Amino acid sequence: MHVKKGDQVLVISGNDKGKTGEVKVAMPKKNRVVVEGINLRWRHNKPTQQSPKGERIQSEVSIHASNVKLAAGKASKKPSKKQG
Repeated sequence: MHVKKGDQVLVISGNDKGKTGEVKVAMPKKNRVVVEGINLRWRHNKPTQQSPKGERIQSEVSIHASNVKLAAGKASKKPSKKQG
């Protein structure tokens, strides 16, 4: 896989195309990554005794590694041309 945990990446396809973020989790066997602030989804929980009204939790969901590429760095927001 061409990215690892801690890398700055640029999303090149999907709903979050053009956004950048840091890789939080890399799953090389599934060829997927979780990127901070990208691919946010809502999860609805049923009411319990701790939260009688129920709750909505927003979390990041993994995306396929082919939909991201390495960014040049934190100072420059442009992606690097060299993939490695």
